[in-house]
Amino acid sequence: MGRKPGPVQIITVSKDDHSFELDTKALEQVLLAENVRDKHVVVLSVAGAFRKGKSFLLDFMLRYMYRKDDENWLGQDDEPLTGFSWRGGSEPETTGIQVWSEVFLVQKSDGTEVAVVLMDTQGAFDDQSTVKDCATIFALSTMTSSIQLYNLSQNIQEDDLQQLQLFTEYGRLAMDEIFQKPFQSLMFLIRDWSFPYEYIYGFKGGSQFLDKRLQVKEAQHEELQTVREHIHSCFTNISCFLLPHPGLKVATSPGFRGQLRDVAPEFKEQLQSLIPKLLHPDRLAEKEINGNKITCRGLLEFFKAYIKIYQGEDLPQPKTMLIATAEANNLAAVAAAKDQYYKNMEKMCGGDLPYVSPDSLEEKHHFYYREALRSFSSTKKMGGQDFCDRYQAHLEKELEEMWQSFSKHNESKNLFSAFRTPAVLFVLVCLLYVLSGLLLFIGLPAFAWMCDCTLGVVMIAMLTWAFIRYSGQYRSVGGAIDQAAGVVLEQATVMLNKSRGTNMADTKKSR
Repeated sequence: MGRKPGPVQIITVSKDDHSFELDTKALEQVLLAENVRDKHVVVLSVAGAFRKGKSFLLDFMLRYMYRKDDENWLGQDDEPLTGFSWRGGSEPETTGIQVWSEVFLVQKSDGTEVAVVLMDTQGAFDDQSTVKDCATIFALSTMTSSIQLYNLSQNIQEDDLQQLQLFTEYGRLAMDEIFQKPFQSLMFLIRDWSFPYEYIYGFKGGSQFLDKRLQVKEAQHEELQTVREHIHSCFTNISCFLLPHPGLKVATSPGFRGQLRDVAPEFKEQLQSLIPKLLHPDRLAEKEINGNKITCRGLLEFFKAYIKIYQGEDLPQPKTMLIATAEANNLAAVAAAKDQYYKNMEKMCGGDLPYVSPDSLEEKHHFYYREALRSFSSTKKMGGQDFCDRYQAHLEKELEEMWQSFSKHNESKNLFSAFRTPAVLFVLVCLLYVLSGLLLFIGLPAFAWMCDCTLGVVMIAMLTWAFIRYSGQYRSVGGAIDQAAGVVLEQATVMLNKSRGTNMADTKKSR
């Protein structure tokens, strides 16, 4: 029986030294699950100021994902809300970044299946987080997500836009390098909207409100223009949703556990509009890097690469993000090529499959080796040719190591290979015995005695080999016996081939 789904802490922030740590094993368990690892991934992240109901909103998303076929997915009036940890009050609950342990598989209208990851971030600008902490957490969630919800209270203030500019500053240089907008979808989610008579709740009012707030005007101060131009230049798609206040009981009651009976009707109505549209299969944008759709396996590599650059003393320069992205991009291509080679070779000689002739196996190895390199080369990668060549060399080395492993595994299935030494020694004993008798018969006792002595040495070697194999002791002696048997077999093979060649030449001459 599997473990019950729940939130998984993947990035923690130390309150003492403000350092960041990625729990790679925890993230691997989520992203490398057999049914999702090779699926294109959609990452929906919610970020923003602390104590503004991010986890509360995510839990309604979870409820929808589990009940989307049910018209009454919002739940019963007295049903408590569970999922990501949340509570009322003034203290932040989430520290760092969490993901839901279950990745949801969703089929789009074109028949493709995508893996949906829901991500929750630490509240920005609480009393224990530095500017670096907040910028790093928001940047990490934006860099790894395909849909970023920016959760704001009541309005879009100028300082909200400036903070967003700070958080997304890392994208600008990368955009110049790759000629694409570095981030994908940004949605401003305005909570507790109090002016529905100016702009109605929902996406329509949100779109009109956002157009006005992000409009660049000539009369604006240059700084205000720069902020707006920067935000437009960083995201492929920007939208806004205006959400009403959830009700006084939600905001003030210490006993509130998410029961719908305590939530304002208009808030529930807007939730039923927001969440099904936000999570509609055809609105789910897969995570892309430089135009390439990323799988769950690839996303793991990006997390590993990005966390490295944030573990230093200072915030990274934008160029660092490009390098980290290129590194993760190439590592993901290497992992996919290795996986392709491994699966193909496994079908040939893996597990309990029968022994394959070495020549046939080597031929298949060369074919699959070229296929893996072709797969790596055909993947769009960042960083330039020299940068990619380093990773190709790394891939070639790892493929060679995998080939050696497959070759040894196949050889171990060869019964003659396993019993080669005793077989060679036994044949030698028989030959020496027959030769000794023949020499005695034709009157050469001295030579017969030499054969008998050699026969005795070979028999001692055979018994010694058997003892070493049984006891596991004196392995170096056993290795020497194996090596000697190999030399004898090799010389016998050479002589046999030469005799075959001579016979064939004689046959041709006679013809």
